[in-house]
Amino acid sequence: MTKTAFLFPGQGGQFVGMGSQWLDSPGKLTDLLKLADRATGRPITEYCLNGPLSELTKTSNLQVATLAVILAAAKVAISFGLQPTAAAGHSLGEFGALTLAGVLTEEEAMTLVAKRSALMEETSSQTPGAMSAILELSPQDVESLCELARNEGQVVAANFNSPLQTVISGEPRAVSAAVRFSELKGGKAVPLPVSGAFHSPLMKPAALAFSQILDSVEFKTPKFPVVPNALGQPVTDPNHLKELLKDQMTSPVRFTSTISSLIEMGVDDFLECWPKAYLGPMVRKNIKNTDLKITIQPAGKLAKS
Repeated sequence: MTKTAFLFPGQGGQFVGMGSQWLDSPGKLTDLLKLADRATGRPITEYCLNGPLSELTKTSNLQVATLAVILAAAKVAISFGLQPTAAAGHSLGEFGALTLAGVLTEEEAMTLVAKRSALMEETSSQTPGAMSAILELSPQDVESLCELARNEGQVVAANFNSPLQTVISGEPRAVSAAVRFSELKGGKAVPLPVSGAFHSPLMKPAALAFSQILDSVEFKTPKFPVVPNALGQPVTDPNHLKELLKDQMTSPVRFTSTISSLIEMGVDDFLECWPKAYLGPMVRKNIKNTDLKITIQPAGKLAKS
């Protein structure tokens, strides 16, 4: 029997018009975007569907727009008969997983993400940061290079995306130093178009403020296991899920552990809640050296079938 995990991406795969095929579908993207408009007081619907990309890409606009699209994608998948055995998200995407599992309502999730993104944007403006993906080196190598680069400032491994892709995050000078060291060791660096040091200690001011906001929200017991970023293991206790979400802004995204945990649960089908493949290629890199028969598809392909 097929066991399906719903995966929710975060920032990075955005494009103008994302999710437009679901405006009048069971995904109810129109309603979700209106929810984003109300949560922020800004025209998120316009930015999402018509741009400009410069406005859509701003953290405070992009996070709520992305949440609307990933929730719509999940609804579309369910309308095609898919049922989640478990769910996980990448960074922001964790809010999609928690909402699908019934831990948060759509309105609660959107309100929280609107506040989260504003706090992250404010912290980034006060303490500029940088992020870069390091390819072709092991996570252990990348962590060692970050340690060497700390003479220039704070820098850490922020996203463990696959065995040969680790994102680093921190102060710009320190990130640049770690990039130079990685290239000397044979790695390849790809700068990420962000202004903040997400998933690093530099996000601590935002994380502390967001933690207080989370304390005012009741987390309900999930309908199925959710695999949080900060742990990479399935969790069903709502209070534990809340505490791990408090840690998320300053702790790494343990995506490789997440995929391993889902496979250990018997998952053999990954449904990416996005219009096109974004997390899918990352999942394939994590299962590359296995003989498992696993299917991976984006919700956008379902909508076109």
